[in-house]
Amino acid sequence: MFKKLTRIFLVGIIAVSVLAAGCKSQYDKLKASNDNAKKYQEAIKYYNKKDYAKALGLFEDLAPRYRGRTEAEDLFYYYAYTNYRLKDYTSARYHFKNFADSYPSSPRAEECRFIAAYCFYLDSPIYSLDQENTEKAIEALQLFINLYPKSDRVTEAGKLIQNLRDKLEQKAYANAKLYLTIGDYLSAVIAFNNTLREFPDTKYAEELEYLTIQAQYKYAGISYEIKQQERYQQAIDYAEQFTEKYPNSKFLKSANDYIRDSRYGIERNKRVLAQAAVDRKFAEKMMSKDTTKTTPPSIKDRTFQKIP
Repeated sequence: MFKKLTRIFLVGIIAVSVLAAGCKSQYDKLKASNDNAKKYQEAIKYYNKKDYAKALGLFEDLAPRYRGRTEAEDLFYYYAYTNYRLKDYTSARYHFKNFADSYPSSPRAEECRFIAAYCFYLDSPIYSLDQENTEKAIEALQLFINLYPKSDRVTEAGKLIQNLRDKLEQKAYANAKLYLTIGDYLSAVIAFNNTLREFPDTKYAEELEYLTIQAQYKYAGISYEIKQQERYQQAIDYAEQFTEKYPNSKFLKSANDYIRDSRYGIERNKRVLAQAAVDRKFAEKMMSKDTTKTTPPSIKDRTFQKIP
């Protein structure tokens, strides 16, 4: 009796296995076959039915077999779009670019060059993360514009570039403000100036120029006494340029306060230096207080400087 039950159980397992194998065999056998024409035909069917995962498996098998053949152009076009539909933008942009490079005379080359750049755009992360893909997307979209200046897609490419530059602008703005928040005032001054140089039309311009005054004033306050006068004077220069440029700014009163306080800082510093000139112990104590040594860039000379 036990042997009979065991035999029935084993037969059942085998039957289920055969059934399961039968369910999978149609696609698996197709993948394993050497009938490239049939495989290609079915891959297109899977693609049109939006079964992109199965289509991709077949296109991946076919790609090396079709390379160099006349049918390869269509295959690689579908292959690129299959990756795109699966939202594998890294693979998609590679295949779209490869198509455009391999078939530059194809009527699809322009489209593929654009979608390759657009894949970089889709892979561009939020502004707070690393922006390498954002930079690459801008380069790829600009290359598309240069290659196809009369394309209907040029306007869209320009809008995408502006969106990406807005993201870089937001990141630069946030990073610069962070230096001020953590008390790294010299780095803040440099970062504010660099942001204004890189994005001269930024919507944050007024705030950035005001924050430059604030950072410079605080930087002067923590500087060696021997450097304070020139650094307070730089704060005054920033503030006077600001008040002239933005006479109706909401920051105007505060900017004028920084001018007043910086002038007071200069006068106070002159008294301190005068005392140090006649009191050696006071001079030694004064010189041991501070750590800040590097002069920040002028707002008129916004050449890049590394943070010391």
